[in-house]
Amino acid sequence: MASGWLPFVLAVDFQSSETDRAEADSAPSARVDLPHGERESDVGSAAQRPKLWLAFLRNHREAVAAMDFFTVPTLRFGILYCFFVIRHDRRQILHLNVTKHPTSLWVVQQLREAFPFESAPRFLIFDCNGKYGVEVPEAIRSLRIRPVRTSFESPWQNGVAERWVESCRRDLLDHIIAVNERHLKRLLSEYVCYYHKDRTHLGLGKGTPQGRTRSPGLG
Repeated sequence: MASGWLPFVLAVDFQSSETDRAEADSAPSARVDLPHGERESDVGSAAQRPKLWLAFLRNHREAVAAMDFFTVPTLRFGILYCFFVIRHDRRQILHLNVTKHPTSLWVVQQLREAFPFESAPRFLIFDCNGKYGVEVPEAIRSLRIRPVRTSFESPWQNGVAERWVESCRRDLLDHIIAVNERHLKRLLSEYVCYYHKDRTHLGLGKGTPQGRTRSPGLG
């Protein structure tokens, strides 16, 4: 009896293996969509992909903006979520807001306020944060912006936004503890004014985001 079942079992196991293999071959692999429409399998080795990403940022600098979240603890050990949008070309903060409870619909409203009157960039970079859901990418497309998601756990791909968070923490948040949401909004608003008017950047030729140039006599 056992010898009679053995060929049948082997045949079923062989057919199952062939089916699994065929399904694996036909299933799309986990690829990162590059901004210009290519896929990882089309661009060669893994060492080339960072170069392509950096080339995209450099070539489309004036048409790219980025958004991101960062958290700030309060005096009473609460957590506030800061959302901002920054342009790549002049490092300008286009929009900034604070909330205790971020949701995808809240982010959609922030994007509408950030890009009024058809002032939207061509590309908007953001990470794989679960707060965005499916509503945020849809809202981005409705604004005629191309959403560009970074790879998982790759903050370097959103480097302009990450550097602004570092500057904000180093210049402001490491020295002051926010009392509440209203207090943090006021602190960040004042910092953004300073950042735009007076904080120089090497990437801008030691100029400021609002265009103040350095004095030649002072270097």
